[in-house]
Amino acid sequence: MVDPLHVVAAVIEHDGRILACRRRAGKAEAGRWEFPGGKVEAGETPTEALVREIREELGVDIDVTGELTADETEVGDRVIRLTCLLATLRAQRPTTSTDHDAMRWATRRELAALDWAAPDLPAVRMLSAPDASGGADASGGADASGGSRAGAGPDRAAHASSGTEAGDARGGS
Repeated sequence: MVDPLHVVAAVIEHDGRILACRRRAGKAEAGRWEFPGGKVEAGETPTEALVREIREELGVDIDVTGELTADETEVGDRVIRLTCLLATLRAQRPTTSTDHDAMRWATRRELAALDWAAPDLPAVRMLSAPDASGGADASGGADASGGSRAGAGPDRAAHASSGTEAGDARGGS
């Protein structure tokens, strides 16, 4: 089996809504929604990678506050290991994205109605569940999809190799 591609995504909540971004034409899974983020580069922690990716993609700064989910999803001939980290904005809301043609601030209930990229689905299911409380607890456990949920913190996830794949479902910078 091929080593998983390590990717991080930001679950940014602001005023009771969560940021969802639609992949633009020309990207793998164009037209599908995802949480913004990208690949973890060699030598980066997941938190460092996410702060960099969000600054590059959305032009804003974030604070990472914890880990929501960490799941592996097969996409074509690749395995994507997506770690979704909870984050807050340091200042203004993003208005543009380098990788997306639309951004939407959705309620937890509205998230489930969007057409999501497969790697993001475990986090979406957890966030939109009727009893969703807004974050992972420190004990870890299983999410609603049966995937793993890590409570060990944002910097404990595995790091990516320096290679990148041209057709992966999460793109990134």
